[in-house]
Parts: sequence; structure tokens; C-alpha cells
Amino acid sequence: MSGGGLLVAGTTSDAGKSVVTAGICRWLARQGVKVAPFKAQNMSLNSFVTREGAEIGRAQAMQAQACRLEPTALMNPVLLKPGGERSSQVVLLGRPVGEMSARGYHGGRQQRLLGTVLDCLERLRGTYDAVICEGAGSPAEINLRRTDIVNMGIARGAGLPVLVVGDIDRGGVFASFFGTVALLSPEDQRLVAGFLVNKFRGDVSLLEPGLDMLHGLTGRRTYGVLPFRHGLGIDEEDGMGVPPLERSREWGRVSLRGAVRESAVAAPAGEDVLRVAVCAVPLMSNFTDVDALAAEPGVVVRFVDRPEELADADLAVVPGTRGTVRALEWLRERGLADALRRRAAEGRPVLGICGGFQILGEQIEDHVESRQGRVDGLGVLPVRVRFADDKTLARPVGEALGEPVEGYEIHHGVADVLGGEPFLDGCRAGQTWGTHWHGSLESDGFRRAFLREVARASGRRFVPAPGTSFAALREEQLDRLGDLIEQHADTDALWRLIESGAPQGLPFIPPGAPA
Repeated sequence: MSGGGLLVAGTTSDAGKSVVTAGICRWLARQGVKVAPFKAQNMSLNSFVTREGAEIGRAQAMQAQACRLEPTALMNPVLLKPGGERSSQVVLLGRPVGEMSARGYHGGRQQRLLGTVLDCLERLRGTYDAVICEGAGSPAEINLRRTDIVNMGIARGAGLPVLVVGDIDRGGVFASFFGTVALLSPEDQRLVAGFLVNKFRGDVSLLEPGLDMLHGLTGRRTYGVLPFRHGLGIDEEDGMGVPPLERSREWGRVSLRGAVRESAVAAPAGEDVLRVAVCAVPLMSNFTDVDALAAEPGVVVRFVDRPEELADADLAVVPGTRGTVRALEWLRERGLADALRRRAAEGRPVLGICGGFQILGEQIEDHVESRQGRVDGLGVLPVRVRFADDKTLARPVGEALGEPVEGYEIHHGVADVLGGEPFLDGCRAGQTWGTHWHGSLESDGFRRAFLREVARASGRRFVPAPGTSFAALREEQLDRLGDLIEQHADTDALWRLIESGAPQGLPFIPPGAPA
């Protein structure tokens, strides 16, 4: 017998689907329910490697953590990794199967995957009491409905009830709720059970008349109103381009796709703070690598795209990217390449992670990603990189700076390290460091040892706080999401919906005609 299920859809991208899904998962896990997350198709450059060596979206990995589970490829069977405006690498069941244009994917390949994703979902439902599925974008993208496998396609195929989340902080949430349902076919409308309002500020009693009117217009109830809370985002899906930056004169405040990340909210243990500048390269991948730095009291992080913004940084980070050669060209165009070379020559700390590590090397030979052949790198690390057809997907463990380290690898580039001091799988030359390992800074002891090295090289009287546990901070964050659902949603009605399956008998709304 299959377990219960729910599809969390949204009126728009970034409506809060990932956060709500994680919150429902954590709430159910705390009630003793065996629950798992699922997203049929994810488009993200922010990915993770499971224990079995499969690549999935980081949001689903975090949702698995909310369920207190190890993530698996079943939880995100299709992952699209953008490589430009019109093409993506298709990752199926954790392994890349090729590059495809958007037209080619939506023109036939996507629909052929429906059987695969339904099978993965059914296997999860056969194992768990409940599976909480996350949609993508909006279920009312009527131009894509014929080939949809992540919103109403999966809901109809698996008989799932649908909860539509709307971000009221953006405005227009009632029109978005009504319009979303009205644009669906009668068959799809029957699966939409109701709504969940996200990011509400103010007195809920002032909203209630609108919720009553929405019920009258649609015949569908609202399952809760979640208040606006800062700092509740989990690992994000990051889209295709350079994240927009919000300018601020103050260190420690930076915006990435509209979600402000603030660090150094606690006083530093030493006399000084450390300032980290992350180069906002195109097609940035796994920018969550620096979240562990931002979690340290006394460490402030911002993303930058101008050379002068590196001048007062104690550490410059070149992050991962899906387009290493393109990112290298962008650094040169912006003057950041010369600024990074100057930093390295002056013995000022620079860290390159994955694609950033490759950029810092002497030479890149790429016939896979950019297909530009041999390209000179920045030449600050004694490393030469060759892109292989096969992707490296691994969960390595090791030691660095006298501390144990864990990480994960996702890359086509194979590095030939020609000198320097060993550093994880890469090397160190002076105060320039490079590695393919994502997530290494989440290892608390290693992170503190690395920051002490940065502080010494920068002449800062900075002392890492000894009690900071990044894993514990993530657990606290997930519990706060669970609290939101438990305290502000009608959990009894929500559980009945999850347990009973798709609703029946709800009225049909003719497109564009209020009831």
C-alpha cells in the first residue's frame, strides 16, 4: 500500500515551495511520521552528492535532512544544470546523460521521463508513510503543461493533492491564487485542495476577510498563513545567471537572488573581524560553500563583482561555476583577474573551490564544457586542468591543517598538481589555496584552523569561536521551519489531506470568470 503524499506548488518561482516543503517534512518527522521529500525535476546549479555517488539538488538534500534521512537519487530523479541561456546538462538518477537545449527537452525528452519519475515516487511511497513533493515554478505555465512532469503532471499521474503557496510579501497573492486555479484544466483543478499564504507581515485578522472571499470564489480553503521571518531560507536553487547583488556600504550584508544573507551578527571572539569577498562569477555553482564562513561570529561575507571590492577583504574566494572558461573571461573583463593575481603575489589569502580552483591554475584544456580547447588560467597555482567526458562525483574524507575534513566533488576537470604544498585534493602556494572539494568548510575544526591561517596572513587579531557547530545551526534552522508549520498552519487538516489523497468534488472555475 502506498503512503500518503502532497504536492507543494507555488504561484511563482521563489514563492517559498522549498522552505514550506522542508517545514512540512520536519513537522511530520517530529510527529514520528516516516516522511521523505521528492522533486521530480529540479533546475539548479546548487547540487549535492549522495552517499551512493549520485548528484541531486541541494534543496532536496536539505529536505532529506529535515526528514532525518540520508538523501538518495530517488528524491530528485531529474536535475537540469544550466550551461547558458538555452541549454542544460541533464542529470538522470544522479548521473549526467548529456546536454540538451530547452526546445529539445520540452519537445519530447521531458515527457518520456514521466514514467521514470512516477516510478521513483511510487518506490518512495511504498517505503514511507508520506512523501512531500515540491513543484517547480508555477503549475499554471500552460505553455508547458503538455510535457509537464514536475507540477500537475506528477500530481495527476500519482493522484496527489496540491497545496498552492503564494508569497504575499510580493503583493497580488489573491489574484495569483485565483488565476493559478482558473488557468488549469478541470482535471487538474480537481487536485488543487487549497492555499498557503507565505511571508505575511502584520495582523492576520486583517487578512481573514480576503481569505473568506477567496474561499467563496474558488471553493478552496487556506491551510495557513505563515509569518515573515528573516533567515529561514534553505539551500537555494540558483537559476542560470550571476546572482543580482544589492549594494551596501557595510560589510556583512549581501543579497543573493533577493535573499539577504547577514553574517557577523554575534560579536567576534577576538578583537577583529574577518572580511570575505566572494567573486560573483557567471553560472556560479554551490555558492553555499561560503555559508559556513558566514555562520562564524566575527566573519562577514559579501559577493562582489568589482576589483576595488577585493581591496579591503582578508580572504578572496573564487567559487565553483558551471562555466569555468566563461567565468575566467568574466574575471578578466572586470579587472578581477589582475586583482586576484596581485593578492596572490602579495601573500594575501585567496581560496579557489572547484571551478575557482581550476581558474587559479596555469592552464585549462576544455573540449567538454566551453569547447575552447587550451586556455591560460591565472597562473597563481602550479596546476594544469583537463576536462574529461566523465564527471567526477564523490564524497571524499581526509585531513588538512591537522583537522578531519569531509566534502563532496562535482566536476569534469581533472587537475594535475605540479607543485606547492598538498591541500585536500589540490594544493597551496603561499597564501593561495585550491581544491575541488565542496562543503569542506562545514567541517568545524578545519574551518576554524583555516580562518586562523587567514587571520595570521592578514594581520588580524581574530579568534574563531570554539563552540560554533555548522551542523547544529542547520538543525536549528530546520526546526524553525517545522515550528512555522506547526504554529501557523492547520496541521490537522493538512495531515488529513496528506493521508487521504487527492480531493474530490471541488468546483471548477471557468478561466477568467469569477464564481
